[in-house]
Amino acid sequence: MAQLPSSVSPVSAGEVLRERYTGRLPGSLDELAGPSRGVVELPLHVAWSGLRAYNLDRPRQRMSLYRTVLAEGQPDDLTALLDRDLLTEQWPVLRTLVSRHIRQVWEDRFPQLTPRTRTTSAA
Repeated sequence: MAQLPSSVSPVSAGEVLRERYTGRLPGSLDELAGPSRGVVELPLHVAWSGLRAYNLDRPRQRMSLYRTVLAEGQPDDLTALLDRDLLTEQWPVLRTLVSRHIRQVWEDRFPQLTPRTRTTSAA
């Protein structure tokens, strides 16, 4: 059995996933021009089994659609299916529903998504 030279270090699965998700990110959140209301049907390459049509007017369905698109969508899917305002509005909860790798690459690229710690000020 052949062995790798000792100078080559294996790439972790986490690094592969972060690279995959980073490559799909839009240049800015303003590129997210998807619908904000109504029913959206996901293409088969994004949702190949189970529910494919989501009503954006129903919070749980909207959250599920965003979670699916963030995990499975390609760059064109992200910009066509996600809405900037809905993403930023949902992000505090959505970030807990997606994988750590998705959360990290989105928050690294778009610091405005990173949760801010509350500061108390004396009045």
